[in-house]
Amino acid sequence: MNNIWKATKLDFSLIRPYVKTICFTMILPVVFAAINHSLLTGISFAMCFIAMTTGYTFSITEKNSMERLYGILPIRKSDMVIGRYIFIIIMGAIALIFSLVAHPIILLILGESVSILDFINAATTGIFLFALYTVFQLPGYYKLGSIKGRVFMYIPVAGFLITLLLITKIPVGKSMLFVTLINSPVLLIVFAIMLVAVMYAISIWVSIKILKNKEI
Repeated sequence: MNNIWKATKLDFSLIRPYVKTICFTMILPVVFAAINHSLLTGISFAMCFIAMTTGYTFSITEKNSMERLYGILPIRKSDMVIGRYIFIIIMGAIALIFSLVAHPIILLILGESVSILDFINAATTGIFLFALYTVFQLPGYYKLGSIKGRVFMYIPVAGFLITLLLITKIPVGKSMLFVTLINSPVLLIVFAIMLVAVMYAISIWVSIKILKNKEI
């Protein structure tokens, strides 16, 4: 566990020059939420933006030829992978917490009401979307690198556009499972946590397999 945490801290040190850029990406979704008067779309946009920054650590590592450094570190490849996933999850959690504080405040200032159910639904959707984006992105970056795998950076954009389409076009009343989950905060949270845990477990396993088969 100690080595995993060391790998996580190393990733945080790598993105230090990009902190201002990452913070700026959190301001734009606030504006988006204000324009659309929707907490759900605002949170979805925020998680899309922060997911697009997941390639920073891979890009820095590749540009500075740090593969050899990682190769001589007394850390197992599995620890390196898990450490990076923890780093990405922490980044997503910070972005989500900031958005869940800032967006409702802006909406309340604009005269929009935000219920507890709206808050829970937006938070759960944000967690699920971020997980959905990153579980595909990270194995892709491990497999192809940041340059060849640049296409994976646009997965959140495609996912966000699809989410907007689903929110605005699909008649939710026809989906009994969706209605049941959306009206039961406890079921929604439990379902989301279980699904996200399974998704990340599979993604981590795939990434470890990819890294073990690569020469570092």
